[in-house]
Amino acid sequence: MTRAVTSAVTRPVTKDSAKDLGPGVPEALPRVVQRVLHAYGAERLDTLWLFPPLIRGRKESGLVAAACFAGDPDADRRLLVTAGYVSERSGRGLALEVTIEEEGEAPADRLPRVMQGVVVRSGIPLGEASEVEVRGDAAALNAWFEEIEEEFLDPGLPPLAVQEELEIDESASAEESPSVEEATS
Repeated sequence: MTRAVTSAVTRPVTKDSAKDLGPGVPEALPRVVQRVLHAYGAERLDTLWLFPPLIRGRKESGLVAAACFAGDPDADRRLLVTAGYVSERSGRGLALEVTIEEEGEAPADRLPRVMQGVVVRSGIPLGEASEVEVRGDAAALNAWFEEIEEEFLDPGLPPLAVQEELEIDESASAEESPSVEEATS
């Protein structure tokens, strides 16, 4: 079953709506989110901000920001992590460069204003960042991933890698296959 990419993948808003910016790289943003998930784990993610990408033909650059629990999930402070990316789709395939950086800690209630300031300071009319509330719950992040076509995700990173491992484990136990020791003796 294929799913359409909906508002989960934000596209730019421009003053000149007649101008064709090109297709961009639709798999870039979901794969950047996967890398952040892989680096920090869903249990540490509080909120994600997905900034609309800057698209030029089959090239795209953008930013994902994450507020991560800095220790105790009930504490008021969050570690701000940014994942900037540059991506291009060419005849050779997909090129995706991601730089994940820890920017520092701040009170959780200040980060939404910081994210609004990023949009204003950029001076590029791409629109507001979309916000994904995770609150340390993998199911909340998986709900976001379910809105993305599977072909846009990296099969080697969560959530796909985790799902595939679970499917393999379930099928192996259902078949009652011999263990490695039994098969080699």
